[in-house]
Amino acid sequence: MKLIFWGAVQTVTGSMHELRVDGRRYLLDCGLYQGRRKEAWERNTNFPFRPDSVDAVLLSHAHIDHSGNLPTLVRQGFSGPIHATEATADLCGPMLRDSAHLHEKDAEYLNKRAQRRRALNLEAPTEPVQPLYTVADAEAVLPLFRPAPMRTRVPLDDGLAWEAYDAGHILGSAALLLTWQNAGKRIRLVFSGDVGRKNLPITRDPEELPPADYLILESTYGARLHKPAEVVADKLANVINRTCARGGKIIVPAFAVGRAQQLILLLHELADAGRIPSIPIFLDSPLAVEITQVFRKHAELYDDETRRFLAQGQDPFQFPRLKLIKDVAESKALNDLRGPFVVIAASGMCEAGRILHHLKNNIEDPRNTVLITGFQAANTLGRKLVDKLPEVSIFGEPMRLRAEVETLNELSGHADQQELLAWMKPITPALKRVFLVHGEPAQAEALARAIRERYDLDVVIPTRGQSFDLV
Repeated sequence: MKLIFWGAVQTVTGSMHELRVDGRRYLLDCGLYQGRRKEAWERNTNFPFRPDSVDAVLLSHAHIDHSGNLPTLVRQGFSGPIHATEATADLCGPMLRDSAHLHEKDAEYLNKRAQRRRALNLEAPTEPVQPLYTVADAEAVLPLFRPAPMRTRVPLDDGLAWEAYDAGHILGSAALLLTWQNAGKRIRLVFSGDVGRKNLPITRDPEELPPADYLILESTYGARLHKPAEVVADKLANVINRTCARGGKIIVPAFAVGRAQQLILLLHELADAGRIPSIPIFLDSPLAVEITQVFRKHAELYDDETRRFLAQGQDPFQFPRLKLIKDVAESKALNDLRGPFVVIAASGMCEAGRILHHLKNNIEDPRNTVLITGFQAANTLGRKLVDKLPEVSIFGEPMRLRAEVETLNELSGHADQQELLAWMKPITPALKRVFLVHGEPAQAEALARAIRERYDLDVVIPTRGQSFDLV
């Protein structure tokens, strides 16, 4: 058994790890690499293996940095099964279609801009830009899914089987236990995917896994300690009340899967308790609206707090102040609407989608607040806002950042250092090696030191293309 690391190594994007077993090739995740345009294009289009040589993909969850390059893999020849939990399979349909639509629109915009520059006799590319993949490519992925319930052993080939344990990160997210038995020998490998936190809205707490021989562990917040998740409602209420007092708007970039639904649930609770003013709340994301329907379908994965809404005959994701925006004209009309109000829109890292229009129209007004609710990767617009750069570029135009920027890290779906150490404890009794992925170098290095100190384990932070024999 050989393990090769290709993505989300010393970075938090493009999750993809290769597992070779007796001549067969499996991928753990096939995520989209997000970053500088040229580097992202090269990384996403050029696989380090022939896609038609991959026998199966095992998917930890539906976030685009874990699932988003499946259409490219399929377009280039992969035709095997994609194994995932039932909720992950349901979420990937709308998410991959939306990702493809954004790639198509991005290529269309760049081609129009090049055409305008050529008309003005300015330097511009002569070759048209092609989308990374199309909606048709995304649709071709969906028949390949082989959904399985949590805690169900699913046989693969060559004595290999996998089982999903609830990772508590987003709906349907899983830590994968892979077991290989051959000639009386057994090797157990755990791939954490993204590990969630206890007491987050909607999702159940991360499940305990059995002991294993090897662990691939995320390290997104490997150097950080979160504030207790219980304070998130107080902080959200304070941000809204403070901004409303000065007549401003609260602009909330949010991932359409998980974070948008958590915010809606929290706002529902705050509104019911009378803790925020009676202002309009807009969910301006067709994808988030569609994803919310998938959440409604999988109530079996809710935590106890969310189930209480159902017991009272209420929809957790709908209340009178909330308005769902699908139409483009309605979205544009929000730019002319006076505050105060809240608008939640994707994408969560401010790299595409309707949030860019809301930011362009609002970040130069000091009455407004930009509320960042999730991790922001290096070089993204979201990271630049968190770093409070005095000027940022939106649609190629320089914009002065005068709005308040507030972060709500307490809502993070990623476990912090102490939570990761506690989560991995049941896995450690026979653990031979830990591989740290999905973390920037400083985060991974801090977590590696903490694991060595607490558990006296061999910890490796792999580089791209580095391989290891699992024996």
